[in-house]
Amino acid sequence: MEHPWGMKGVVMPGGRLTQQERQQIAVGLADNLAYAEIGRRLDRPTSTITREVMRNGGPTGYRADLAHRATQQRTHRRGQATPQGPQALPQPYGRDAEAVRDYEETLTTVFMTSGLPKMMARVLGCLYTTDTGSLTASELAQHLQVSPASISKAITFLESLDLVRRERDQRRRERYVVDDDLWYRSMIRSARANDQFIETARQGIGILGRGTPAATRLESASRFLDFVSEGLIRAAEQGREVLYTRTETTPDGTDTPRSDRA
Repeated sequence: MEHPWGMKGVVMPGGRLTQQERQQIAVGLADNLAYAEIGRRLDRPTSTITREVMRNGGPTGYRADLAHRATQQRTHRRGQATPQGPQALPQPYGRDAEAVRDYEETLTTVFMTSGLPKMMARVLGCLYTTDTGSLTASELAQHLQVSPASISKAITFLESLDLVRRERDQRRRERYVVDDDLWYRSMIRSARANDQFIETARQGIGILGRGTPAATRLESASRFLDFVSEGLIRAAEQGREVLYTRTETTPDGTDTPRSDRA
């Protein structure tokens, strides 16, 4: 049987992925090929391969037939739905509306693979792909086509992780915001989340008896997490300025850093 990479006449650059292309992606993943190499062989952008794989189970769970069926179902639903919300509006800066929507789905999938529940990941992906970095509950509900209650629950969860914050605009409406400082705060929170385990593990050492196998295991874990947490906090403090540094192009074409902080 001919190897899938040898199949001809199935590549449609610029169009939707065909079922044969998805089979080739599955073969490439099984061969441990990088997304860029799979894309090169299919004459597709690396971003297309990444989005396709992450949207359909990730590198270990990707199945060509299931991915193709899921795409057909999404296309069918889009054809039946009445365009609403930001998806139907012209994009600023000459952006391609469909490309932006697909990228938002890709970003959402990445958030999900990092551990966020689906609705929380959708809200965060939506916020990060807006130029303002902030939306109201009604704007989020309209864009994602979900209930205000779903938005409220997602925001409460994300806020507890320091991934979003609330503020009031000039019309006294509550807006949900993502900004540069949230990355710093979230990193510090993540590092400090280990403190309770570290303290509890140290208590266990005395109870279980220092030098016993169980106590030694807890001691090793507490020392490791303490070291990693301190390293994360130190790195976050040192790297905080990066969040406020922008690059400017000079007349000679070179990029120079510029801090937004006073």
